[in-house]
Amino acid sequence: MFDQGLNSRSINPPSMRCTDVPQFTALQMAASRFRKDPKLHLKHLLADAFRCQGLMAVHKTLPAFEEGGSIGTVLSSNNPSDPFLLHLRRDNSAASPDEANDSIARWSKNSGNQRRIILDYSRQHVTGETMELLFDLADRMGLTERMNEMRSGMHINFTERRAAMHHVLRMPRSYDFKARHPQGDTILEEVHASLDRVARFSEDVREGHIRGSTGKQLKNIVCIGIGGSHSGPEAVYEALRGDVAASKAVEGRGTTVRFIANVDPVDFDLNCRDLNPEETLIIITSKSFTTAETMQNARTARRWLVRILCKASSNLTEADVVFHHFCAISSSPEEAEEFGIPRDRIFPIWDWVGGRFSVWSTAGILPLSIHYSYDVIKRLLDGAHDIDEHFFDAPLGGNIPVLLGLLGVWNSTFMGYHTRALLPYSHALRMFPSLVQKFDMQSNGKRVTAAGMPLPFHAGEIDFGEAGSNGQHSFYQLLHQGRPVPADFIGFMESQSRIDEAYNNNKKGGRGTDSWDAELEVSGHDELMSNFFAQPDALAYGKTLNDLIQEGVEEHLRQHKVFPGNRPSSSILMTKLDAFAIGQLLAIYEHRTAVQGFIWGINSFDSFSTELGKVNAKRVRAQLSASRRRGASVQGFNSSSGFLLEAYLSHGRTHDHD
Repeated sequence: MFDQGLNSRSINPPSMRCTDVPQFTALQMAASRFRKDPKLHLKHLLADAFRCQGLMAVHKTLPAFEEGGSIGTVLSSNNPSDPFLLHLRRDNSAASPDEANDSIARWSKNSGNQRRIILDYSRQHVTGETMELLFDLADRMGLTERMNEMRSGMHINFTERRAAMHHVLRMPRSYDFKARHPQGDTILEEVHASLDRVARFSEDVREGHIRGSTGKQLKNIVCIGIGGSHSGPEAVYEALRGDVAASKAVEGRGTTVRFIANVDPVDFDLNCRDLNPEETLIIITSKSFTTAETMQNARTARRWLVRILCKASSNLTEADVVFHHFCAISSSPEEAEEFGIPRDRIFPIWDWVGGRFSVWSTAGILPLSIHYSYDVIKRLLDGAHDIDEHFFDAPLGGNIPVLLGLLGVWNSTFMGYHTRALLPYSHALRMFPSLVQKFDMQSNGKRVTAAGMPLPFHAGEIDFGEAGSNGQHSFYQLLHQGRPVPADFIGFMESQSRIDEAYNNNKKGGRGTDSWDAELEVSGHDELMSNFFAQPDALAYGKTLNDLIQEGVEEHLRQHKVFPGNRPSSSILMTKLDAFAIGQLLAIYEHRTAVQGFIWGINSFDSFSTELGKVNAKRVRAQLSASRRRGASVQGFNSSSGFLLEAYLSHGRTHDHD
């Protein structure tokens, strides 16, 4: 085990506050102009083709990397002649708008099916001058230095004196991490030793070499954890259900994966009531193996399995059941062993992996590999590593996570937009907004700088969202006519499903199977993407009163149908959604969160939010136990809490009496 407490990795937190640099004041003034000057309405800004083409960035993945390249063979859009970098290289004088449009058309034609990510942020309230100020702010706040410290495993989690090295979990085996960390070889060896164990164990479960206590194959995987160890794996599981390679790996196996996080017994009941205990493997994820909610559910799972299996077979003991039906992912193997789990079924997780980033650890890779195969899930790691290399190496002007992070700072701190909508136009990514909400709000919802100085503004954003086009029939009303909310639209050039090929083929030469007008009908994916392209423009342009008058809208309805527009958004267009792309997308938003934290000067990698509630919960738990078991009266709480506790306990007593 490598020494995680190396003094050489400790650094001092940055002492400068972003409010202390002149760029902060300049950006405040720029934001004021955007709020007051009608000429800076997005409908006018979007009329400038040169500006629009300058506010794009493209990341392209080389085929060699996709085919298993091991040294980060990534091509980022940093070629000085690349049309997408007319602004991003900080030189707007190189070409005319017509030349830019012609170059982009040629680029699109020549790109073919190469995997790429296009970020279009031309619908944000920014100009080239605004971006220059944001880049200057990043320079003054030492963004590049902070990124290099993160990459090299320095202790950038200052309060807990730890590194934040979840990106190391995605490094290929041959990566030269020792060039950046004195114990890089040892760290990477341990990471890949754990991945090798996952690969072997998952394959043994899939092939039936590892079975349950009665000899039946383990087909049901129940993951018990909370926070990132729950939300990350579940989101990836859902995102892969429609993927061709992942579906093929599951085909005919009759397996299922369930995720239990809530301590509410209903969560356990609904997830396990239809499972056969003989075919069920429980995976418990807890670093300390003492997390209250997780261990409550773990004990329930243990009693459920033991009661049913030992009753069915008198030869089985409780130890037999735990031995055959439980695995653990923990940094406290002794605690897991005390629970009865054998050492060879306890997988490691390191303290330099924050729980909200643990999908890349065995917490995510193990259950997902058992279900989808390790070969499929390895692609998830490859995609994330692709973005890691882009993030750490690409110039800031073409760096997609950096650009998203700077835009987030601009919208939140300067423009006064404190919420952000995540709008993936993909049913497979319906859990993606809540996952980003988890790691972004937990990371950046801070009140002091990393050095402990109070912030003079509110850090962090309120994240929410839903998959398109469902969200359009939900909260888009607020986006269009109510509170302005910056939005990220995420779409894909290819559908994850082949259903269109069978039933909605609108390609040249395609024929329908019914009498509908084939000239008007589009495929399901094209229908979805029509909304992806339309909504950002609708938010940006809106609809004026004059537009409504010209359309002949009745006078009493006109004001109700006015849309002010000028609502900012960014669009991310990716080639296709598979395990590789899911890894890319998650890594983009993880790094975006880090960038914002670096600019704000906060520590994005600690989290003390749950501690206060846990302390209070211990008092309540002790009171409930004493009242239930000994009839003790409620004491030591304020009158409001005391009244509610008495009402809760009295109902229980009445229920027991009945």
